[in-house]
Amino acid sequence: MRNVLGKFRVLINKAAIFCNNDELQGSITFGHGNVLWNHSLRIEKYLGSRLSVIGIVDPSIKRVEQVLSQKTSSPAALCYTKTKHFTNITEAKEGLADQSPHLVVLGSPPFSRGTTLASRDQETQVINAFGSSPAIFCEKPISTARPSESHKVADMLARSGNLVSIGYMMRYLKIVQKALQILQDNNLTPMSISARYTCSYSTIRKAEWWDKSKDCGPIVEQATHFCDLMRYLGGEVDLDTVQAVALEHYENAGKLQHLAIDESVIPAEERIPRATSAFWKFHTGAVGSLTHEIALHGMEKNDTEIVVTADGYQLRLVDLYTAPKLFLKTPTSNEREELYTYADDDPFYSEFVNLIDTVDIKVPQTNPRIQNLATKVASNVLGDKSQPTSSNHVLSDYHDAMKTYELTWRIRDKSEESSAMF
Repeated sequence: MRNVLGKFRVLINKAAIFCNNDELQGSITFGHGNVLWNHSLRIEKYLGSRLSVIGIVDPSIKRVEQVLSQKTSSPAALCYTKTKHFTNITEAKEGLADQSPHLVVLGSPPFSRGTTLASRDQETQVINAFGSSPAIFCEKPISTARPSESHKVADMLARSGNLVSIGYMMRYLKIVQKALQILQDNNLTPMSISARYTCSYSTIRKAEWWDKSKDCGPIVEQATHFCDLMRYLGGEVDLDTVQAVALEHYENAGKLQHLAIDESVIPAEERIPRATSAFWKFHTGAVGSLTHEIALHGMEKNDTEIVVTADGYQLRLVDLYTAPKLFLKTPTSNEREELYTYADDDPFYSEFVNLIDTVDIKVPQTNPRIQNLATKVASNVLGDKSQPTSSNHVLSDYHDAMKTYELTWRIRDKSEESSAMF
């Protein structure tokens, strides 16, 4: 059905799979065996033969050759027949003068984004190259700079008018949408929201992840997903109320025995905390709390939970990465919680479906398929009450993601204030 709409042109930045010391890096766009992420597969699945990847921006010829070798021997080979390699966005502007992209995927590391500083301003580079036409998909966190720097980018994007989607994919989980629907349908304001994220660390081989000067630490880089969901379900946070403490690497309880990297090469003051606990108040008066721990062993064995309580209700969102479940208690519940699960729920896929559909509606079209799609988005009709309401639009733009970014930095700063080394 979708191929009647014409080709959908995508520019990807960047292709990185391996850095020069063979540590896995930059894999979110094209994936590898150690993570769940692979944006290209989701885009290929939804667009099918309609997809045309017109360019990959990456300074490494070797990496791009590796990616294209894999893709041209895959079922999506036709999507990559016109793919050009560029070493920077300026080259892409010159090489794609006759075919501007509909979507630019910024899968580059966060230190290259989120500021107006030279070489760390990819959003500005994209707009200077292609104007306000292309949508921009930008990974989280939006930067590694202080939030004051990223506010400048938010203002610039607001002026440019580009559609921007930030990679907070958990908002698109059906259990999250169902939880939001329950709160809205019953006119509930959460009283408290608590989140726990216990990370499995023993296979994390990316040295930058363990270095606060590079990836900013686990709250800004990883727990950001849960800070974002807490905002999504509970509303805005009063940043002046945020308090936090941390278990640091130099404390007795913070000794980890199964690190996959040599942490001794990282300056002591830049090594990440092992556990962080934070609490705050929302503007509604509700209380929020977050605990993040680096403790478990194995690959992708994170243990995660968010609990939302309101008058007569408790919603527990469990195992959000691998087998998402929503457990519900209501005023009419029996002793057992009601359970909601949804088969084949891929939030990465859903976030690109929503973004691409929104782009299609923005692009002038006379095709009946586009008109039907616009009606679907405008009406947002729910037929089956057992299913969560479909969102059908971008759920996290840059301005909204800025608020999550500010919260994560506030937690980091407050936790460091309570630590002896800082």
